[in-house]
Amino acid sequence: MTLDVTVWNENVHERESESVAERYPDGIHGAIAEGIETQLSDVSVRTATLEEPDHGLDEATLEGTDVLVWWSHCANDEVSDAVADRVVDRVHEGMGFVPVHSGKNSKPFKRLMGTTCNIKYRHGGDTERVWVSDPGHPIADGLPESFEIPETEMYGEPYDVPEPDRTVFVSWFEGGEVFRSGICYRRGRGRIFAFRPGHEEYPILFQEEVRQVLANAVRWAAPTEGAEAVYGEVDPSHRRDD
Repeated sequence: MTLDVTVWNENVHERESESVAERYPDGIHGAIAEGIETQLSDVSVRTATLEEPDHGLDEATLEGTDVLVWWSHCANDEVSDAVADRVVDRVHEGMGFVPVHSGKNSKPFKRLMGTTCNIKYRHGGDTERVWVSDPGHPIADGLPESFEIPETEMYGEPYDVPEPDRTVFVSWFEGGEVFRSGICYRRGRGRIFAFRPGHEEYPILFQEEVRQVLANAVRWAAPTEGAEAVYGEVDPSHRRDD
């Protein structure tokens, strides 16, 4: 069975910054999509960006999406409330959602978490070591005990999100900070995996371990069939005289 994956990116930095455009010539969405396609043979990947009608996330597109991977940063507030609500509704219906890096500040993720999702951060090219804290989790498949990202933006605790269902990765930065860099949730039928690495100033999204994590996350977040859900007023399912 083929998984239908949509990779969404605001595509602003690539159009406004020459250095980001040189680093990601096919856009950040292109780099993420390429990584998923390289790692997984049974996926169909489309991309969507902010400037498209409905931000490329009309009802038909989302209905046909098994997993939505979301990268955003400077234009989170430009996403329409209607599209954000549409994404949230689809997650509750079973679509997987994988916000990457500053996608934690996206309207859909913040609405799904019900918190500010605030952090502390620092620019400057810190080294990050990503530790696998839950080695039995499917998103950790094929990864070493830890891996290093040579240069990145630092994210530090506290991280204003609800307690995760599972914490798959924890990061340490050379300034001494730590961060829950790979966390899992369920909302309704949908699975959510928020992954910290992916800053636009560095070629992180081409790194093999990062691509492995995102491919594993797509596989894990894919919808499951589950049981039939029944809501509203119902007749008794059992009567005493049965």
